[in-house]
Amino acid sequence: MLVRSWQVERWLVGSKQVLLAGVDEVGRGCLAGPVVAAAVIFSPDVPIAELQSITDSKKLTAKKREVLLEKIQEIALDISVGAASVQEIDHLNIRQASLLAMQRAVQGLKWTPDWVLVDGNDSLQNRVNSLTLSVIKGDIRCLSIGAASIVAKEWRDRYMKNLSKEYPFYDWENNVGYGTSQHLDSMNIYGITPHHRQSFSPVQMIMRNREG
Repeated sequence: MLVRSWQVERWLVGSKQVLLAGVDEVGRGCLAGPVVAAAVIFSPDVPIAELQSITDSKKLTAKKREVLLEKIQEIALDISVGAASVQEIDHLNIRQASLLAMQRAVQGLKWTPDWVLVDGNDSLQNRVNSLTLSVIKGDIRCLSIGAASIVAKEWRDRYMKNLSKEYPFYDWENNVGYGTSQHLDSMNIYGITPHHRQSFSPVQMIMRNREG
């Protein structure tokens, strides 16, 4: 059973006094739009009851994420968002672009954390001026990483929904850039935009088909 408290974070770094930043990214699997990361620091003495509902953003409804985002913004000691553009994704590859987005999120913090906890297998070692630790299922196990996943998800969703006003045919207000059937159909009909990731195979295939 996963523990919903600060115990996991404090156990991982072996101290109750250090300043922790949780980091997570969203949008790796999308066909359009940037990959976005967030870094969140809570004060060590923040009341745990305030954060009990925080978990992996994908497990929350949009309404619940909105409510939790307001709570996180209210009580977090520091929040930062970083992104890597479509051009950077196509140039670097999605994994390296995700690491770049997370690096930018950490570097954008006003406070320098003692430890940076990163969701999954990714490592920011030698990318940030803090000790780093990768945490499998960190967005569920660690409250700070879960909070970062919510911040990143809400930021990116809002970005894509706003972008959909300029590109109304791709249903980005609903699919936020993921490769749904409607999104793929629209790409076949209307073509590829500057916001599509041309290094991704579904986009490449549609580009070839349209070129004849």
